[in-house]
Amino acid sequence: MGWMDDGEKNALLTFLEAQRASVLAIIDGLDTEALTTPVLPSGWTPLGLVEHLGHAERHWFQEIATGSAEPLPWPDDHTPLIMSRPPSVVFEFYRTQCERSNAILASMPLSTPPRGRHPDPLGEEITDLRRIVLHMIEETARHAGHLDIARELIDGKTGLGPR
Repeated sequence: MGWMDDGEKNALLTFLEAQRASVLAIIDGLDTEALTTPVLPSGWTPLGLVEHLGHAERHWFQEIATGSAEPLPWPDDHTPLIMSRPPSVVFEFYRTQCERSNAILASMPLSTPPRGRHPDPLGEEITDLRRIVLHMIEETARHAGHLDIARELIDGKTGLGPR
């Protein structure tokens, strides 16, 4: 069973890492103004979306999978999808959360039940680490698509990312 779990973990991590790489590739080359300017009526910014994804990694892999999270590097004052932290701070936060997520994934079998609980209805679907990883693939891919649209509206570039 262990080798099967490793094979499945590797497959899931490959897809999650591809989506994470897409997020960063899509917004690569944008200056601070472009990263922090909303282009859609809802008001979210590309940089705010990256911070949101960092919070999602922290929430799902730390708070939900293990039941506790590393302290945030700033007060828990973020406005979802909109923020004013410098790009370097947000990108470091995102990378750090992804590294922590990967370490948690490496340390636990996919069948491990979560120690924390997300509110229903999604919470009732999250029965093990496998479903946490699947949710993060879904969440990251969804927001990579949002970033694709934002990037096209910002400077017309399309087809960015490794896939």
